[in-house]
Amino acid sequence: MLGTGYLGATHAACMAELGHNALGVDVDAKKIEELSQGRVPFHEPGLPEVLSRNIEAGRLSFSTSYEDAAKFATVHFLGVGTPQSKDGLGADLSYVYSVIENLVPLLEGDHLILGKSTVPVGTAEKLQELADSLTKPGSSVEIAWNPEFLREGFAVKDTLTPDRIVVGVNTHREHSKAEDVSREVYAKAIANDTPFIVTNLPTAELVKVAANAFLATKISFINAVSEVCEVAGADITQLAEAIGKDDRIGPKFLRAGLGFGGGCLPKDIRAFIAHAEELGVGQALNFLREVDDVNLRRRQRVVDLARSTAGGNLEGRKVAMLGAAFKPDSDDIRDSPALEVAAHMASEGAQVTVFDPYAMKNAQQKFPELSYAENTADALRGADVVVLGTEWKEFKELDPQAAAKLVNQRNMIDARNVLPLDKWRDAEWTVISLGRA
Repeated sequence: MLGTGYLGATHAACMAELGHNALGVDVDAKKIEELSQGRVPFHEPGLPEVLSRNIEAGRLSFSTSYEDAAKFATVHFLGVGTPQSKDGLGADLSYVYSVIENLVPLLEGDHLILGKSTVPVGTAEKLQELADSLTKPGSSVEIAWNPEFLREGFAVKDTLTPDRIVVGVNTHREHSKAEDVSREVYAKAIANDTPFIVTNLPTAELVKVAANAFLATKISFINAVSEVCEVAGADITQLAEAIGKDDRIGPKFLRAGLGFGGGCLPKDIRAFIAHAEELGVGQALNFLREVDDVNLRRRQRVVDLARSTAGGNLEGRKVAMLGAAFKPDSDDIRDSPALEVAAHMASEGAQVTVFDPYAMKNAQQKFPELSYAENTADALRGADVVVLGTEWKEFKELDPQAAAKLVNQRNMIDARNVLPLDKWRDAEWTVISLGRA
């Protein structure tokens, strides 16, 4: 497994859990040391147990050496990051190319590299050309694409029991081994009737980004409708429940609120737009610009509501932000809506105190200008406005009577639409939910 970030560490550990011998390789020596000692450098439920169990069983190890990777395996998964480029919307592929440049010259015999990173369509073909130019005489390296569909908080389950496996192969390559080898790697999942879909390379490259674009569109759709609900006096939660009963629509990803964040959806849809323009079909994805805009508007809307609730001015007001991770069951703060709202309110003079069950360390490193509490009670103490920014279970189950004894004023902005409004209003709280009267 080349790359041991969120995707790579999870995949390596789960491949070992499935009975394979697995090696995780990364240039980050500190990360490799932590993983080697059975410590996961991020929060993911269930992963520490899988990691420790397979290290102890001798099926899983870690290294910073490409030489070790070349000697260890003939099947290599490529799972390094493809962040948004610093000078545009497109994906930065430097880490992906670096893996090929460093690994392929060391390989002897026949090898398969299965890409899992989210990349622009056409990348796999270019990587194959690069690999061919670097392969030793008498050896062969085949590039195929095997996109990941992990959900943070459910990554172990999604790897061990996936809902589908997609493998893109070079349909012009004679004697391709990608499909047969992939079927062997995923034999247990296939035996449990997991759909195994074989496509050409471009299709496999597009599957993940298309899925993320669809999910982002669904989230922004319900958030756009919630804007209408607010001015019309409708209730977006009831509306979402009603349309979600339609089998053609379904209930998932129809919770209106603060919108999406994280390391995938925002940067993937922007990269999708950018690459479509490079291909000359930019107009086909123009709607994704509005998807992105709707999502960002939700953050500004929460800031506006907080300001209004504070009497029209946030200067000197104490605000409690419950949540820092972009979603519950994660410590990932990449493009976190909650933290962006907190930082915006602080820039307007608010005294913002943040608490999150797992993301505090990451939040403090990125937003040192904010204040941080040791627990929920400390965050609430003396607050004029409370914002529920990440729907952790402990925030959803807060006792409004107990919380009332801690705050200065009983003002709650439920930016995730998860609180029982009647219960909170019975406790004499003023509760504002996005898209609800």
